[in-house]
Amino acid sequence: MLVKDVMVTEVISVSPFATLREALSLMKRHDLKSLVVEKRADHDAYGLITYTNVLKTVIAEEGDIDLLNVYDVCAKPAVSVGKSLAVKHVASLMSEHKIKRLVVLDDNELVGFIAMDDIMDVLLRDIE
Repeated sequence: MLVKDVMVTEVISVSPFATLREALSLMKRHDLKSLVVEKRADHDAYGLITYTNVLKTVIAEEGDIDLLNVYDVCAKPAVSVGKSLAVKHVASLMSEHKIKRLVVLDDNELVGFIAMDDIMDVLLRDIE
């Protein structure tokens, strides 16, 4: 099984210049725990912002969701994989590096998103 067989293709992204409030609003509206952070230029990298990034910044460090931008707290570059990679390699990468979400790229362009939950859904579906 390949990444393209499991990945989510309808990816919600956010501008790196959006405020944390705007990012949280997008997450809430789409019932997501993370967003892909858009590239600022063609040769830039994608980023990833998660609830964990926001919690760490806002709660632990007492940051302001209206003053901080996504770029200030996102993980960039996001760890990415190709759509033709075998899912078993992705699962191994995620497990080894304790990563729950990856960006899927094709020629450095965003084509999808894969989370540990997506892989588990497929595994559990095969068990039944």
